[in-house]
Amino acid sequence: MNKAQLVEAIADKVGGRQQAADAVDAVLDAIVRAVVAGDRVSVTGFGSFEKVDRPARYARNPQTGERVRVKKTSVPRFRAGQGFKDLVSGTKKLPKGGEVSVKKAPKGSLSGGASATVKKAVAKKATTAKKAAAKTTVAKKATPAAKKTTVKKTTATAKKTTAVAKKAAVKKTTAVKATVAKKATATAKKTAPAAKKATPATKAPATKKATARKTTAKKTTARKK
Repeated sequence: MNKAQLVEAIADKVGGRQQAADAVDAVLDAIVRAVVAGDRVSVTGFGSFEKVDRPARYARNPQTGERVRVKKTSVPRFRAGQGFKDLVSGTKKLPKGGEVSVKKAPKGSLSGGASATVKKAVAKKATTAKKAAAKTTVAKKATPAAKKTTVKKTTATAKKTTAVAKKAAVKKTTAVKATVAKKATATAKKTAPAAKKATPATKAPATKKATARKTTAKKTTARKK
């Protein structure tokens, strides 16, 4: 039986495949963490898990028979409980239906660190699942409200921008018109004196020429006589 088959075997009892997978993962994770930390996980009637330190030693290679030095190391070890041993050896009969009759663990049978770790791991996974579900619900509710608020803000900003642009355009147009009017007035004022000065200047030469002609005519008439 592998892990997937184990999950399927307890799915009906736990309430679903996902719940069974979470339970198996939580139990295994708690056991591994406790053993790595040096704690002994003991389940009455089933067995115990513990960390065993092996000192440096010499061993023999089974293939070549050569003597090899092995470094100091630590290994996990599982010891089956008496109830488990009795069922496997046949001293006790395995019930056909229902759960295996394993004695309830008395107080203190589990090492403090291991039991606390198991409880914390299970509680942590349940709390994480609840928080994730709550965040998803809140996010779904908040999304429509956020969209409406964004649309309102965008519309208001667009209206304000349009109004400001219109006012600026009106001000610019008025300023341009005023400037053009001022320039036209100044040009008209400058042109008027120039025209007045030009009129006497043009009339003067014509009068002098006419007077000269009359004088010449009189002299010519006098010579003829």
